[in-house]
Amino acid sequence: MKELELKYGCNPNQKPSRIFVENGELPIEVLNGKPGYINFLDAFNGWQLVKELKEATGHPAATSFKHVSPAGAAIGLPLSDVEKKIYWVDDLGDLSPLACAYARARGADRMSSFGDFISLSDVCDVDTANMIKREVSDGVIAPGYEPEALEILKTKKKGNYNIIKIDPAYKPDPIERKQVFGITFEQGRNEMPIDEEFLGKLVTENKDVPEDAKRDLIIALITLKYTQSNSVCYVKGGQAIGIGAGQQSRIHCTRLAGQKADNWLLRQCPKVLNLPFKEDVGRPNRDNAIDVYMSDDYADVLEDGQWQQFFTEQPEPLTREEKREWLDKMDGVALGSDAFFPFSDNVQRAHRSGVKYIAQPGGSIRDDLVIEACNEYGIAMYFSGMRLFHH
Repeated sequence: MKELELKYGCNPNQKPSRIFVENGELPIEVLNGKPGYINFLDAFNGWQLVKELKEATGHPAATSFKHVSPAGAAIGLPLSDVEKKIYWVDDLGDLSPLACAYARARGADRMSSFGDFISLSDVCDVDTANMIKREVSDGVIAPGYEPEALEILKTKKKGNYNIIKIDPAYKPDPIERKQVFGITFEQGRNEMPIDEEFLGKLVTENKDVPEDAKRDLIIALITLKYTQSNSVCYVKGGQAIGIGAGQQSRIHCTRLAGQKADNWLLRQCPKVLNLPFKEDVGRPNRDNAIDVYMSDDYADVLEDGQWQQFFTEQPEPLTREEKREWLDKMDGVALGSDAFFPFSDNVQRAHRSGVKYIAQPGGSIRDDLVIEACNEYGIAMYFSGMRLFHH
């Protein structure tokens, strides 16, 4: 198959629409559903991300994509009891490494992952399929599916769930092209491997970077390689916990990603973990209620006439002081940036979310001030010398 006709492009009025290759055959097979234009953008970007994560770490990997950027990405490390609870998988028993990877990828920012497109580095197993089955999702791409897993996924969306199989051996041409306003852009593919050597030179006084922190920095940078720029990614324990994508200002990336990382940690606070939800409140509504509860707009779910929709009893607010006290427990977070920090305010904001390790290209005229800020907070920082813009 050289081409596949699509229902429409980014919007229903954008017709005709198709994906095609000029030489050879498409490396995919649609096993179920009818994926659209944006589905394939998410699928192909997400597949590249998880393929690289698997190659770099040796662990199965998963990502949850929305609007051509990852909402979360992770490798398949075991889940703690608390993580199982905040990801709503504590009732599923022991999980395969691939299922753990997707639980982490989906759980990093569950609000953004609602209606995601999933990419899996490995053959989709039954554990992962059962997890996907109960989430609101548009589709999945993987190098294969266990027969039972495929049948489970085919039951989603009244039988219309998008399931794509990709040839893991497919290698695209080294030159890539796209059109904008009728004009063709051409460039070499960004095939620079991101590994420990890529991290570059430690430029700070703190040069103590343990192996798991190097791994997390590599995960951050690979995630950024497929995130719409400008972008910043916070990683902890083998998973992205905050991604700030597509912002015009670097500090806004850092703040957005930092707020998401803070929310990830706050979900583990006892007050949040023990919110007295009514049994009939589904996971999406619980996620939304938790998000509002942790915000400055908490009254929207706690005032009379509102809390009764979600809770068996009225919870106490999570005060600003309680949030700060809990967030101060965060430490050992790794942060990647797809381009240099132009000002030291990025380091100051990152420090508030427990960042201890940074990898960025360097090259700003204010590098000395950024390094000075890192030294003040005891942060170890690499200069890779390599930008990772993606558009």
